[in-house]
Amino acid sequence: LISVTEKHPFLVSMVDGTLDLEKFQYYVVQDALYLTDFADCLNRLGNKMMEGGDEEISKQLHEFAVGAEEYEKDLHRSFFQNFNIDAANVTPMPNTLLYTSYMTRIVSTRPIEEGLAVLLPCFWVYMHVGKCMLALRERLGDSVERPPEFDAWIDMYGGEEFEKEVKDYIAIVDDAAAKGG
Repeated sequence: LISVTEKHPFLVSMVDGTLDLEKFQYYVVQDALYLTDFADCLNRLGNKMMEGGDEEISKQLHEFAVGAEEYEKDLHRSFFQNFNIDAANVTPMPNTLLYTSYMTRIVSTRPIEEGLAVLLPCFWVYMHVGKCMLALRERLGDSVERPPEFDAWIDMYGGEEFEKEVKDYIAIVDDAAAKGG
């Protein structure tokens, strides 16, 4: 599955500069909606950890939520400004809504370990794909042109700071699974 994801036409065309700008704009609007719910789920998990007496992990989860809600969405808001997109009254499309409602349900109703695990694919896949996209961008060098927004997205999700957050989150999930399982 991951090898198919690495070669997904949307991602490859972002790097080689052939992605239609309207498709990217649609994606970032839906992704911004997703990030709002993702951050909410992280905050809910942080609250559960605090209730369970784990202040350190609670703090980390709340910091991850800030990262999603502020830093990642700042990138998206910059895209909205650059593309003159008014996302104020945008509603999630069915796939976005299905995914975020599933995450929220698991985080809200299932044990903490399951809640942590349901959010892991987003973190891990975005990091992995970001790294693959960075490598492809390096291989292509200056032979292609792409909008700066594509590079900004690749830089964020392929960057060392995001990788550190992902590795920290993986450690939290692994620890919770070991304790809970």
